[in-house]
Amino acid sequence: MEQKLPIMAVLDTDTFNEIDDQFALAYALLAPDAVDLQAVIAAPFSNPERAATPAEGMRKSYEEICRILAIFGREPDGFVWKGSTAYLPDRRTPVDSEGARRIIELAHEARAKGCKLYVLAIAAITNVASALLIEPEIAGDIVIVWLGGNDLKNPVTTEFNLRQDVPAAQVIFDTDVPLVWLPCRNVVSILDITLEELRPGLAPAGEIGKFLYSRTEDLIHERGTTSKIIWDISTVAYFSVPQAFRKEIIPSPVLNDDRSWGTGSGRHDITAVTSLDRDAVFSDLFEKLSAFPRKNEGGRRKS
Repeated sequence: MEQKLPIMAVLDTDTFNEIDDQFALAYALLAPDAVDLQAVIAAPFSNPERAATPAEGMRKSYEEICRILAIFGREPDGFVWKGSTAYLPDRRTPVDSEGARRIIELAHEARAKGCKLYVLAIAAITNVASALLIEPEIAGDIVIVWLGGNDLKNPVTTEFNLRQDVPAAQVIFDTDVPLVWLPCRNVVSILDITLEELRPGLAPAGEIGKFLYSRTEDLIHERGTTSKIIWDISTVAYFSVPQAFRKEIIPSPVLNDDRSWGTGSGRHDITAVTSLDRDAVFSDLFEKLSAFPRKNEGGRRKS
């Protein structure tokens, strides 16, 4: 699956769920040579610690996106969109939202420009599946890059993004739409990092570095762990440092209702990432973040 850089992209993110989405958003904003970010869409999530319902999770994610954009000195209007307030009730019924509609609009714009819209999805895939169900024709105009589920060595997936909205994940695997799949366990799980490693990497990054470090420190202390996997940066790194990734073409797996993997005849092919170079990804991330004070804080001092 060849692409010309920078890609025309949308980031679909449950930004308040943990702390890795915040890293991914900052990374995408600081990698314009690889990712031409057209929109950020707040995705639903729910968990006992941060959001009781998908609607609350989406709203809190929207607010967190706006906080990060404020650090970058960017306005959210026309750039940040609210997504679904509920998960798909089944694999045939979309949950309409302004975010899903924005994906459709940008897919049309990509077609007019003769390119593809890359949807970098780092949450439950509700918004993206809804866009495909509302207007199936956009399957030819988009490429989905999704961090979700565990690799096929795991007979039943318990991964958060997939298990929240199984019907939406089924839509993605069943639709003949170009898909780059980044499995979590045994693949992206290598992006584990300690606070001691983060500190020097984020120190040159000024205000955004302090924000990301504080978010990570709070979560690690809250959970009583010594490190955190920064899962979501993998979707941006796939384009910013492509040489760090190994992949293969496989038939799209069947996702059963019980979250087990199956196979079927005549399945379309997808691209599955099989491994990545952890150090290369973090080096590229920290290099991009180190440019933040020059690009942003310096500019604001002059204004």
